[in-house]
Amino acid sequence: MTGIISYGAYVPICRLSRELIGKEWGTAVSKGEKAVANYDEDSLTMAVEAVLDCLKGFDAKQVDALYFASTTPPYREKQCASIIAAVADMRPETYTADFGNSLRAAGNAVKAALDAIESGSAKQVLVVAADCRLPAPDSELEGSLGDGAAAILLGKSDAIVNIEGSYSVFSDFLDVWRRDKDRYPQMWEDRFATMGYTRIVQQAASGLLKKYKLTAKDFNKLVCNAIDARRQAEVARVLGFDAKTQLQGGLFDTLGDSGTACSLMMLVAALEQAKDGDKILFLSYGDGCDGWILHVTQLAKLSARRGMKNFLASKRMLPSYGKYLHFRNMLEWQIERRPPDRTSLAVLERDRRWILPLMGLKCKSCGGIQYPVMGRGRICTWCQVKDNFEEIKISDKKGTLFTYSMDERAMEAELPNVLCVVDLEGGGRFYGQMTDRDPTKIEVGMAVELTFRKIQEGSGIYSYFWKVRPIRC
Repeated sequence: MTGIISYGAYVPICRLSRELIGKEWGTAVSKGEKAVANYDEDSLTMAVEAVLDCLKGFDAKQVDALYFASTTPPYREKQCASIIAAVADMRPETYTADFGNSLRAAGNAVKAALDAIESGSAKQVLVVAADCRLPAPDSELEGSLGDGAAAILLGKSDAIVNIEGSYSVFSDFLDVWRRDKDRYPQMWEDRFATMGYTRIVQQAASGLLKKYKLTAKDFNKLVCNAIDARRQAEVARVLGFDAKTQLQGGLFDTLGDSGTACSLMMLVAALEQAKDGDKILFLSYGDGCDGWILHVTQLAKLSARRGMKNFLASKRMLPSYGKYLHFRNMLEWQIERRPPDRTSLAVLERDRRWILPLMGLKCKSCGGIQYPVMGRGRICTWCQVKDNFEEIKISDKKGTLFTYSMDERAMEAELPNVLCVVDLEGGGRFYGQMTDRDPTKIEVGMAVELTFRKIQEGSGIYSYFWKVRPIRC
């Protein structure tokens, strides 16, 4: 039976208190905080984090297809799934596809993945959803929209969760939308959105339960994304579920509504708490609703991963609303005194193995690890033997901070700019920037790990590369 083989998630380390938002605009706000992508993060980098978490203990080269769902991809005309697959070092023949334009994109991607597996065109399909939606300042959505990503690996063999049924409905109902010329999402009256949400989710859930002759009492948990906790609890009540014991909390007080990723992030959170034998009614809402019946079978087979629980526990509060505006580039800033960096497309193409999947070289003669690769990778830095290397993955290695410097005058959204040298486990060194850090807590010898981030814009494209960060969890 087709099911979920593995799962992963990612929540940015930065959080913005809703109290700061209310204080800035002099308005009443709900309690809690929301997750905010760092200045060097976007939906693509968050998707990479979730994919790597999902693939822990699995061979990326066994994945036959990767589907990326988002309403906020960094490119309007350039596939992002192919970049994610390259970073994860998947096979060149891995099928990649982007799903977008709707909060239903995650459900669409899951449905397409299951169809591909059932048809025999793929054995394993990885679905990842990520969103980094920008709410208008002083709007109803500003306090509720959060950032994050989640991924699930689907297949027929070694499933830890079986998928026993599905049902879908579409709807042209307008609750939250963003036109091609809009920067911010829009919504109409709250009661209007609630009415449509409840009706559509109830239609899909009722159809699913009727199709398989089940009731709310047959399930241990209801997982259903929503824009806030009130709407979620209302739909649970309408469907006959006990909101206190059966409803998977929406994480609205600690994360916010993560858009396309919301339903999958909630599912990962539910699976972290589930036990073998549990049945889950999983609903993914947006321009309709997709529903699945999930049966948890062999969770113990899956090794520990960071997931929702650990990433949520690892956080750093933004000190001000102004810092949030800076991260989101929402104001017109002072003109840069230094010329912007340029990006060489020729270098990106020539050195793509060393840039995206971060592959180094290991000398077969002396065992020395070389990164960055020097002299086109022909001569060993350590023993000078020629053309006797094998590729070795650097991105999954942890390390210790050897030395660092701080630049208070760099053109960065967050100062100081921390440049560092890291000794990697097993050998080799990495030179780069440090992100997700508290400058007062940086010290030589601290443990760090690598993370995929947006480096700059140049030549009309986004440049991505790896940075280091203190180990989060």
